Amino acid sequence: MNPRHIAYDRHGSGRPVVLLHGLGDRRQCWRAVSPRLTDDYEVLSVDLPGFGASPAPERDEPYDVHSLVRVIREFCELHGLENPHLAGNSLGGSIALELGAQGVAGSVTVFSPAGFSDHLARWGMRTVGLMANLATRIPMPVKERLADTPPARAAARIALRGDPSSPEAKATRFGVRGLEPGAPYVRMVRRIADYDFTPRPIPCPVTIAWGDRDRTLLPSSAEHAHQRVPNARMVSLLGSGHIPMADDPRTVAEHIRWTCRAADRGARTAPRG
Repeated sequence: MNPRHIAYDRHGSGRPVVLLHGLGDRRQCWRAVSPRLTDDYEVLSVDLPGFGASPAPERDEPYDVHSLVRVIREFCELHGLENPHLAGNSLGGSIALELGAQGVAGSVTVFSPAGFSDHLARWGMRTVGLMANLATRIPMPVKERLADTPPARAAARIALRGDPSSPEAKATRFGVRGLEPGAPYVRMVRRIADYDFTPRPIPCPVTIAWGDRDRTLLPSSAEHAHQRVPNARMVSLLGSGHIPMADDPRTVAEHIRWTCRAADRGARTAPRG
């Protein structure tokens, strides 16, 4: 994976904030959050390799959480982003936490990060991976029609939105373009099911937020996250589901800004040697 091939948007000025999306998503998921940060920060919304406009790795290349951590670190180095603030959702949250543990982040703010699920939830993710593999055998026109049926749209709203009945959730549907043989989503979902965040210190301010209506990575995972990242500020996002940037972008931006400011204050008051 070449960091030069990563697609991104860059707006604002100031200390950089890098936004990382979840599995199957793309950088546009931050479009309601980013403008709330650009007055004080330079904001980079990134397409992870294999999603959005960033090309997928070759079939014989490593493709898991740790390989994505490496390429995002190389992306930051390539663009001169020294100790950037990092924020991520789901898969992107795991990448941000791993980079924070490596000591290369100014702060870390994550929303429902992967890597903290119990055995039952992991079984559910492996089941999703199995279903995704089976879906690769269905012709694309059939999958498109199935995704637009009322039961499939209702399931998407329930899985992804905090309030499935809200007008804003009406357009939610499962993307099926990623359900093709060898597609990035199909390759990655089983890797996430097996991924665990290893407990270790993160030497920067950390906020871990969880939607109390997250039906994809259950809010009970927040307890495991608190045990493994004891210095984290833990937050419950009332009324939000697995993608809080869609449910409550204002609150998401506020928590990113809070963590960034905590780091910036610490940097200003640190003793100089």
